[in-house]
Amino acid sequence: QVQLLESGGGLVQAGDSLRLSCAASGRTFSSFNMGWFRQAPGKERDFVAAITSIGSNTYTDSVKGRFTISRDNAKNTVYLQMNRLKPDDTAVYYCAARYSGGTYYPAIPSHYNYWGQGTQVTVSS
Repeated sequence: QVQLLESGGGLVQAGDSLRLSCAASGRTFSSFNMGWFRQAPGKERDFVAAITSIGSNTYTDSVKGRFTISRDNAKNTVYLQMNRLKPDDTAVYYCAARYSGGTYYPAIPSHYNYWGQGTQVTVSS
């Protein structure tokens, strides 16, 4: 089993920055592909960013150039640096983990094995 714990959410103004963290339990963190998703009220859970076990990144178009995903395998942690935040970024942000190997589509929630409980990000205009 892997447990994921997100932190770093909060209430900020448009244009501000936040860094989300997702700490994972277990000793095989380095072998996981990691993703960030977000869900606004009344909407589906949407893909934000992902980083593979070998460090390849991918982002949804709306956050490219503003968000950066990174990982620190020594700390079993994945980060999401969010800059120039917009009100449309308001959502609960979830961290997800998937064992590496096999066919992997980062943007598909069902391709992940484990999920965190989420952290709220609210951006005021």
